[in-house]
Amino acid sequence: MAVASRLDTGRAFAKVLLPTVAKGVIVRRRGVTAVAEKVQADAAAVATMRRFRARYGPEPLRLRVTGRSVALLLDPVDVARLLADSPSPFALATREKKAALAHFQPHGVLISTGEERARRRAVNEDVLRPDKIDVPGIVADEADLLLRHVRSTGRLTWDAFAQAWWRAARRIVLGSFAREDVELTDVLKTLRGNANWAYLHPRRDALRERFEERLHAHLARQEPGSLASLGSPDELQGQAPHWLFAFDAAGIVTMRALAIGGEGEAGIWESARLWPTTPVILRESTEPTRWHGTWLPAGTTFVVFAPYFHRDPDRLSYADSYAPENWPAPSDPGLVPFSGGPGICPGRDLVLVAGSTMLDALRDHLAVPTLRAPLPATLNHFGLSFVTRGDG
Repeated sequence: MAVASRLDTGRAFAKVLLPTVAKGVIVRRRGVTAVAEKVQADAAAVATMRRFRARYGPEPLRLRVTGRSVALLLDPVDVARLLADSPSPFALATREKKAALAHFQPHGVLISTGEERARRRAVNEDVLRPDKIDVPGIVADEADLLLRHVRSTGRLTWDAFAQAWWRAARRIVLGSFAREDVELTDVLKTLRGNANWAYLHPRRDALRERFEERLHAHLARQEPGSLASLGSPDELQGQAPHWLFAFDAAGIVTMRALAIGGEGEAGIWESARLWPTTPVILRESTEPTRWHGTWLPAGTTFVVFAPYFHRDPDRLSYADSYAPENWPAPSDPGLVPFSGGPGICPGRDLVLVAGSTMLDALRDHLAVPTLRAPLPATLNHFGLSFVTRGDG
């Protein structure tokens, strides 16, 4: 197994990892995302990964990081193995993930281990089934109100879309009483902004307690027709922050799907492939593991840079095109917009239903698509806007 030169280790951080972190892993930074689109930061990152594979071969590439064992995956077969063998011996609860998510969801399933993780995962899988509540009905209501606003202004912007999307998200998770509780999700956004810095930002325990008290009041109502009605408030308290967090990414995916003229669930899948909202998937080994004849120590951090696997023209003829025919069962194991294996996003199906309902409700009333192949590697959702068709 190859070890990257110090220069290439520097390139991995400068071209691949640091630009991704700069855009915001937990909540996107508007200014940085705009700059990243201008310079097409993800195109440079994918090109760097392609050079690594050409230079070092397909095996995991070890980076020279003092005091750490870090392996950058370069082959989709290795991605499949890593995700299939999670959470043991490849734990989802990496040190970086724990440091980040502890800011707003210290009891979330993603940073849980052992029996605790198994129990919380089961709760997520049981509750986050789109057939348990009327997700399409809720989203359609908010889409209708959004369209009225769009017709009055003549244009759909990200800010208008986000307001409607968050109203739908709060109704889905907590019920109609929470629909206008903008403060709840604003406080969560502040905590997520702190989480972008992981262990470099001090915890704001008082603010988190304020958020949790407000959240618990909504969960305690167990309003029929919401996810909050599907479990005990105490049981859902630690998981609901992540559900709300995930709706942010789902909204981004939906807005980008509009930009490519996407349709239905396949449009949501493709948007998430083309511009992954989880661009870096991390796992940490709990024991020594053997890779292509080389043993890597326990505690090794494995890095999957999803944009490379999703947009590699050496492997995918449709890398920079809209290719909805790939879904829902892609033949390439490197296509993992919702992760994979036992750690796959438990809310994937709910996201697909909510996103596709909003997408299909809006698309026929807007002048889309605006993008054509080759599609940009970096797409700033904050800057997207669409004019109405003038159909009244």
